[in-house]
Amino acid sequence: MTGAAEQDDLDTAAATFAAVRPRLFGIAYRMLGTVADAEDIVQDTWERWQRTDRSAVREPAAFLATAATRLAINHAQSARVKRETYIGPWLPEPVDTSADPSLGAERGEALEFAVLVLLEKLTPTERAAYVLREAFDYPYAQIAEIIQGSEASARQLVSRARKHLAEERHVREVDHAQQKRMLEAFLEAAQSGDIAELERMFTADIVSYSDGGGLARASRIPVFTRETVAKYVHAFSGRFWDGTVHLVEANGAPAAVLVRGGAVVAFVALDVTADGIRRLQWVLNPQKLERIPVPA
Repeated sequence: MTGAAEQDDLDTAAATFAAVRPRLFGIAYRMLGTVADAEDIVQDTWERWQRTDRSAVREPAAFLATAATRLAINHAQSARVKRETYIGPWLPEPVDTSADPSLGAERGEALEFAVLVLLEKLTPTERAAYVLREAFDYPYAQIAEIIQGSEASARQLVSRARKHLAEERHVREVDHAQQKRMLEAFLEAAQSGDIAELERMFTADIVSYSDGGGLARASRIPVFTRETVAKYVHAFSGRFWDGTVHLVEANGAPAAVLVRGGAVVAFVALDVTADGIRRLQWVLNPQKLERIPVPA
């Protein structure tokens, strides 16, 4: 192959990859819960694509999705071991989806913050099957090929994942507008330290998780019960909110960020049900806040 032909081939390979890249990132992020890990998977897939005999690949998009998913499964298996030594609760890295800049999601499933937390409880293969089916609507036959199993096993994995998530959530969902109203009400009560109002908004099984990763002050254990969580939020109401609070769109749902000194220093996402706020999720680890744009 001449130099010009080689360059044309590489240009074609790059264009093919660029067209599929948003989906690869979307799969990897849902599998791993952090932007850096997802970007590493995308880069590894690109390098594998460069080394591949592309003339033998009939369906490039399928080949690339398969490669990215298998790399993510392997990465997830090692990540589970690392997270056993993580300081305090581990939460996903939030992503700005106000314009859905890079997730490439045809559908919003398996993207919401609370769902990503629950997906951590699945095995990497279960998570892969669920993500491919629910977020990207892959046929079971293709999922089976990707996870290197039978179509029956792929169906079983997705079914098992759905059942697990349903058992965990078993709540009545609320729409986007209701989530935003509840978030605004929570922020008002949290900043004023209104214990009674906080208790009124919380469900009986409320849990508050704070992810500081050992790099920021945060509770290293989950906080339970309506009364205790309300007192917990009240306890830091006087000092924590020293900055400006902004509503943002993250992981496809309303969330809030606290900006201090020109940088995002905290992120909070709520899991809201028809009965009230069921989960408070605080991301304080600065490494997980670096990519969130500072609201204007």
